[in-house]
Amino acid sequence: MNTRIVCVIGTRPEAIKMAPVILALKKEPWANVRVLATAQHRHMLDQVNEFFGIDPDIDLNIMRPNQALTTLTARLLLELDDVLQAEKPDAVLVQGDTTTVMTVALACFYHRIPIGHVEAGLRTWDMQNPFPEEANRVIAGKLARWHFAPTEGSRQNLLKEGVPDSEIIVTGNTVIDALLMTAAKDLELAVPLDPTKRLVLVTSHRRENFGEPFRNICRALRTLAENNSEVQFLYPVHPNPNVKDVAYEFLANLPNFTLCEPLDYAPFIAAMKRAYLILTDSGGVQEEAPALGKPVLVLRDETERPEAVEQGVVKLVGSNYERIVEEAQRLLDDDTAYKAMARGVSPYGDGHAAERIVKTLREHFT
Repeated sequence: MNTRIVCVIGTRPEAIKMAPVILALKKEPWANVRVLATAQHRHMLDQVNEFFGIDPDIDLNIMRPNQALTTLTARLLLELDDVLQAEKPDAVLVQGDTTTVMTVALACFYHRIPIGHVEAGLRTWDMQNPFPEEANRVIAGKLARWHFAPTEGSRQNLLKEGVPDSEIIVTGNTVIDALLMTAAKDLELAVPLDPTKRLVLVTSHRRENFGEPFRNICRALRTLAENNSEVQFLYPVHPNPNVKDVAYEFLANLPNFTLCEPLDYAPFIAAMKRAYLILTDSGGVQEEAPALGKPVLVLRDETERPEAVEQGVVKLVGSNYERIVEEAQRLLDDDTAYKAMARGVSPYGDGHAAERIVKTLREHFT
């Protein structure tokens, strides 16, 4: 165990997608694995770690209420400087496109520590959408040593940016590893729902939708609920007041619309398994739901995950009121259209992405 590898997690999606990698690395006799939690998300990160049995070795507890991105970045850089000097890792692994990922990549660059970027190469080619994630992953991609791309399309994006082919490894997405590990278990949803009614599951929290776009989304959800009294809607609401206040303003008084606190990882997978249709602006849900055979309408104008759109199991509807209502209603009414999207096609992996990542590191260090 002479190769020290630090695996960094900051948010709930990072914890979910890094968990299979951390668990696989911990089985390797050559690897001394250290888990660093920045806690960019606090509670949501903790419950995922508990579910997968991961106990961080270092916890920066960086989150503060209403923290600006500049403040978060500055505080992370200062904290990471001390951690990297103390840990002296041989490699650091990050996942995705959060401020944690971008900042860790920059700090490691300053310390000349090689970075492995899990879920590398996702691009919309628009720095404002999603914001700030597109910039975060582009910066991390410029500084990474190993690019663990989930798909061939992601590999092509990296090649287009000049990343050497020898540094890109197409692995599949570790979110499918985590999903298959979790979905095989007997999961409880923990929200009372009528099992005889179809369920529409909603998640929406993207920063670029704050303001009028999110109000349009909520207006569309209200119309769908009012026009489909026999369908139940479930929306675990993000605590950010830009989301929560508007969601409750539009949706709280509808008899067939359940608003609840964000669900822990396992109950959320149970909700996806139970759902008939999913409306979301989440990147991870775009990857997970098709693998479960659930049609997805994406509440964004662009996606860095075009593979599922190309397969016809995900459709972009943006924050356009008319388009959301029209496309959702069509899937609720038209069985042929529904079956065309509910095919269980997943272009994002076979559940063995973590093994491929560990194999690359093993071959490099041993």
